[in-house]
Amino acid sequence: METLCRTAKQGRRPDVAYLTPELLPQSGNFRAFSQGFPLIAEVASPEDSAEELFAKAQEYLESGCQEIWLLFPEARLVFVNAGQGWRLFNANEVVNTQTILAGFSVAVSELLA
Repeated sequence: METLCRTAKQGRRPDVAYLTPELLPQSGNFRAFSQGFPLIAEVASPEDSAEELFAKAQEYLESGCQEIWLLFPEARLVFVNAGQGWRLFNANEVVNTQTILAGFSVAVSELLA
């Protein structure tokens, strides 16, 4: 199900988002979230510009998102920002969460397979 999240500027539908159990509505079913999800991932498509994706990521961070992942499958790169600046992970590295889902990690090559 695609769920809309509100940023300071507009409603957006992230490619992938994680919501902590504490923030999940009791019904477990909702169509809109009043803030940015704690963890969001956006996957670049050939039509996306990197500048647009980084601008979208900044919008998410300014709206309550605590950690954002930008995945660039063609370049085999993952950028992660948890409010402290961007970290770059290459295809031969393991990317891990910085603040949300402590202990979660995945090889970039597996993530982008």
